[in-house]
Order: sequence, then structure tokens, then C-alpha cells
Amino acid sequence: QVQLAESGGGLVQPGGSLRLSCEASGTIFSINVMGWYRQAPGKQRELVAISISGGSTNYAGSVKGRFTISRDNAKNTVYLQMNSLKPEDTAVYYCTADIRTRSSDSHYFRYWGQGTQVTVSS
Repeated sequence: QVQLAESGGGLVQPGGSLRLSCEASGTIFSINVMGWYRQAPGKQRELVAISISGGSTNYAGSVKGRFTISRDNAKNTVYLQMNSLKPEDTAVYYCTADIRTRSSDSHYFRYWGQGTQVTVSS
């Protein structure tokens, strides 16, 4: 079993900052991609940022330059530093991780966290 536990969401004023954390726990052999998606009310879930195990990252155009994804592989944890937040960043943020639970697994399986609410409002 694998669990992803997110933390760090909340209410912040426009222009403010928040830092999200997500720790993967359970039976883990290796993790490839870790990342963040978000879903605003009435909209589809969208990619925010991903971090690949080799070190490369990718961001949605709407957050580039404002958000930074990082990870601590020793702790199986991924972070999302969000600066200069805007009301349009309001959404439920979901953590994802592509995980192999055994060395014999031929592929990675994508796991999802429960989501954490981020609200940007004055």
C-alpha cells in the first residue's frame, strides 16, 4: 500500500505565498515522477508542475516564474513553493507520484493524494 499525504494548503491574500508538501509512504521501491495538479470549481484537473527523478522539471505556463517544485528523495517528499499567488490559483491541489512498489514491477503506477485546498482571496 502507498499513501500520499499533502499539507500546507490554506487561505492567503493575493500576492502572498504558500508552501505545499507531499510525502509518499508505504511499500516503495522507487519513485520516478512526482508532481502537482489542481482543479478549480467547474474546471478540469490541470497539471501545475512535475519533477522527474533525473532532476528535470516542467511547469504550466500560468505558474512559471511564480511556483517552484522541489523534492527530497531521501524523504520521498515533493514540495511546491507558490509565490505571488493570484485569485485564479484558487483550487484543490493534488499530489501525484509514479511509484514502483517492488523491484519486479515492470512499470510505474500513478498514485494520487486526497488534495489540499488553496484559496487566494482578500
